[in-house]
Amino acid sequence: MIRMIKGPSLIKAPGILEKKIEEYFGNVNSKSGDVSIALMNSPSGWEEPFQKPSFDEYTVVLDGELRVECGGAIYEVKAGEAILVGKNERVRYSTPAEGGARYLAVCLPAFSPDTVHREN
Repeated sequence: MIRMIKGPSLIKAPGILEKKIEEYFGNVNSKSGDVSIALMNSPSGWEEPFQKPSFDEYTVVLDGELRVECGGAIYEVKAGEAILVGKNERVRYSTPAEGGARYLAVCLPAFSPDTVHREN
């Protein structure tokens, strides 16, 4: 099967400051629940609430630095590095460093507001 995607869907993200999500594959843009692939652009100072998603999230940082708080540890993931957070892990993502971060996120199965389980 071949499927051409002409461009992403823009998705609004919760959190402090506005983060730009461009979903190429997933529940919104390709109507597929198997996988989501999205380009994230997070400004400096952005953070979101803790969450405990029921999907694995593979993240590759393209530019800048992404902070990942998980399992009692803090990971500073820099450009050229990647991190995998397994499903059912309590995690919070943020971009406190100057310049923010641009990163690619792949979720298996696809991200859904119903399966991310964000804390208030």
